[in-house]
Amino acid sequence: MIANALLFTIVILLGYGFWLLDQLKFMARYKAVLFHAYGNTILIFVAVLSMNLFGAALAIGRRFFLKNTGRKLSHLDKQFNVTHADLPVPMNEEDFN
Repeated sequence: MIANALLFTIVILLGYGFWLLDQLKFMARYKAVLFHAYGNTILIFVAVLSMNLFGAALAIGRRFFLKNTGRKLSHLDKQFNVTHADLPVPMNEEDFN
């Protein structure tokens, strides 16, 4: 579940990053100035965005992909709660081999 949410987050962030690279081509000449002036702010924004995307993907995944898990696995619980009959004990040592 966590791996799927992480993969979804990485795909969305890469898509968003490539879209921004296409939209902001005109600012490519100023990237050194922008990163120097606003690098920390951009990094914090990307970190918060990725955490929110990861949390949303995890919540959506848990909500829709783990739906009714308890009811689906109730047959296992019933099997564990049933008492099992004892097996017969072999009569001589030859039955052990």
